[in-house]
Amino acid sequence: MPRVVMVPTARPTFVVDVARQRAEQARALLTELGATVAGPTDLVMTPEDVADAARFVDPDADLVVNVCASFSDASPALALYRDLDRPVLLWSFREPGPVGDRLWLNSLCGANLFGHALVGAGAQVRLLYGDPDEPQVREALRRALAGELPPAPPQPDHQRERGDRADAERALATLRGRRVGLLGDAPPGFTPSEYDPALLDRLFGLDVAPLTVDAAFERIGAVGEPQRAAELAAVTAARPSLAGLDPTEVARHAAVTCAMRDWTAQDSLAAVAVRCWPEFPSRLGVCPCSSLSRLADEGTPTVCERDVYGAVTMLLLEALGAGTTYLVDTVDLDAATNVVRLWHCGSAATSLAADPAQATQDVHCNRRIGVAGNFSLRTGPVIMARLTEEPSGDGLRLLIAAGESLPAVNRFQGNTADVRLDTDATAFVHGLVTGGFPHHTVLAWRDVRPALRAAADLLNIPVVEW
Repeated sequence: MPRVVMVPTARPTFVVDVARQRAEQARALLTELGATVAGPTDLVMTPEDVADAARFVDPDADLVVNVCASFSDASPALALYRDLDRPVLLWSFREPGPVGDRLWLNSLCGANLFGHALVGAGAQVRLLYGDPDEPQVREALRRALAGELPPAPPQPDHQRERGDRADAERALATLRGRRVGLLGDAPPGFTPSEYDPALLDRLFGLDVAPLTVDAAFERIGAVGEPQRAAELAAVTAARPSLAGLDPTEVARHAAVTCAMRDWTAQDSLAAVAVRCWPEFPSRLGVCPCSSLSRLADEGTPTVCERDVYGAVTMLLLEALGAGTTYLVDTVDLDAATNVVRLWHCGSAATSLAADPAQATQDVHCNRRIGVAGNFSLRTGPVIMARLTEEPSGDGLRLLIAAGESLPAVNRFQGNTADVRLDTDATAFVHGLVTGGFPHHTVLAWRDVRPALRAAADLLNIPVVEW
């Protein structure tokens, strides 16, 4: 009888009851398939839970499964599995909520973040995607219990068209001497938000301008009433749906926008990367998503979760002519239609909306306070790109994919794009996770892939392109 270690991880800001139900179904299926299952019987959500779960992780077990019952940062993954000399099977579920509601679980994104952290630490992962009642999930688990864990899909290695190197050189030259504003530290367990400042300087000539959360909040509190009132009037005229939200939260949103705009101008920032939680909602009573959107509409690339390499990817794409872009998570896979759903919680520029006149502003999907965008993203051909560290720690690599953003309702509260990929969507999603790529990629609506490849060649950065 195969021995299985199963650890169900989750975060309390998601729909915990559904996460717990899925985890129980997962354990029941493993038992039904003949496994002896060891591990926590409830969701692992706190440091104390992780410490308790560690006693179950047995390197001699036949299979180690982390059930990503909902999204979680990567702290549990690193604590439990970084020294495990065997692949960990990351099991993520489909999104169960109704169309237009929040992401109930964000399970696939959680597996993606776990994969990035573990592969970067030298470990191995595999991905199982689907719900416990799906025949293909049952068959994959049956094989895994028999010792047939699927190999990680190979990274694609294709020679594609390169753009003019002189054009790429000129674009890269425009980045030298520019500055990226960093508000706060990387959120705990968000390994893609870590970065190497020396590498940024060597490759791109980019500098960083740090600002602590406390200093940022002092700037926001110092915004004068005339300046705040002027921004409030201007943003409400541009985004009329703000009139339907809590006026106190909207006023705070206007002050945040003013402070960020002033910081950007005073420090001559080319882009900003902001630690958007937990302090903004918990201490200030506002979410900064729509303020980031406002700056993006004014021409400053913005990223949440203080993702520095995400901001640099945006700057590179912009320099190559991609225009306004957006940082997204890969949150859903529909293998039958070859569609991935790309999402983030509401900081997209309104110019990127499928219908900018209907770029609704709303409360944040998880925090339930203002202000965040809630609209589907523009349709048409798109590319996805991401600069990220090599798992060896030696330099950067570049991920590229392409497809078409399809007309669709806004599937998840925030900003969603349904993208039919030009490549096999299942292979792409598995490659993201097992290849240790970040959960954030940058979505662009102008195809600058030839120029992007040429820039990577000039920088001696390997390209991984699906």
